[in-house]
Amino acid sequence: MTVSNIRPFRIEIPEAAIDDLKSRLANTRWAAQLPGTDWERGVPVDYLKGLADYWANEFDWRAKEDRINQHPQFLAEIDGQTFHFLHIKSPEANATPLMLLHGWPGSIVEFLDVIGPLTDPRSHGGDPAAAFDVVIPSLAGFGFSTPLSDTGWSSMRNAKAMTELMAALGYERYGVQGGDYGAFIAPDMGRVAPDKVIGVHVNAASFGFIPLGPVSEEDQATMTDLERKRVGMLEHWVVEMDGYFKIQATRPQTLAYGLNDSPAGQLAWIVEKFKEWTNSDKKLPEDAVSRDEILTNISLYWFTGSAGSTANFYYESGHGGSWPTPSPVPTGVAAFEQDVAIRRYAEQLNNIVYWSDFEEGGHFAALEVPELLVADVRAFFASLTQR
Repeated sequence: MTVSNIRPFRIEIPEAAIDDLKSRLANTRWAAQLPGTDWERGVPVDYLKGLADYWANEFDWRAKEDRINQHPQFLAEIDGQTFHFLHIKSPEANATPLMLLHGWPGSIVEFLDVIGPLTDPRSHGGDPAAAFDVVIPSLAGFGFSTPLSDTGWSSMRNAKAMTELMAALGYERYGVQGGDYGAFIAPDMGRVAPDKVIGVHVNAASFGFIPLGPVSEEDQATMTDLERKRVGMLEHWVVEMDGYFKIQATRPQTLAYGLNDSPAGQLAWIVEKFKEWTNSDKKLPEDAVSRDEILTNISLYWFTGSAGSTANFYYESGHGGSWPTPSPVPTGVAAFEQDVAIRRYAEQLNNIVYWSDFEEGGHFAALEVPELLVADVRAFFASLTQR
């Protein structure tokens, strides 16, 4: 792989696209809802109508666009694919390079609240020695890393592209942090370039950090209460919550037509996950993550027409690839309240040297509890210097 044609980029969504979004929302043909049902069958229609109305009439995309554009952004060509990324250098001379990797249904928007504390801890009440240069790419098929150039953009291929990007930016040694599919790609970057990646930190980790298949009663008897709780959460996910996964992993193109044509459909498809995957104490999605942050993230999916290309990541993961080899790279795990990682399984494929369990937060930690995630990232990489 080679990296070429790195050039500056700004997000500039045409006004006509914003008007089209509002028109489509106003003309939504709403589905009826069975009486007496709530979130257990999907997003309630009254809730979605209210959120769609806010998106059309109160949400200010231009303000969110300006916020993202405050950070240096670039496009580059890697292995025939256009990649979009943010690159924010720290004012501290000895800052550690760090790549931040999102997953689905996330985006670069997830990390906006952590950029300042990570790059400039001196201005955020932190130790200037814990500063990072951060690189935040949109994964292949996500956001402005579109359209997909071809098939085969698996976790490993993304990992290879990201190690090439870091090299092209002049970083010989660097850390990686990732959540959701970012927690697939970050360890794979360590497998691709163990001499370059100084450490891998993950949250919302699943494959490679959880049991594959049922856990026997004998094994559960040896577990802590927290580990048994996470086994139960996994079992519940398989029975009640993995419909989106199976659809995206088998028929992403068919799904794409509806989501690409209907903003209300795209809204429902993603906001459901902000309800189900955030801290269980929260009644509504916006109780965990603000409406504006949720809608900024969803707007990125809508304006880039990336419902299908992002779903293709699931297809690639389920069709092909080989079982990963154990990674030698020091790895840290932040397991928030809704995360399901279990250390004994994580240690089978990863060199676990650091582990944190939290009683709050969920899948979107950088949005839900950014201060906890930042502190954990700092602590993990500081621990590596003491080894």
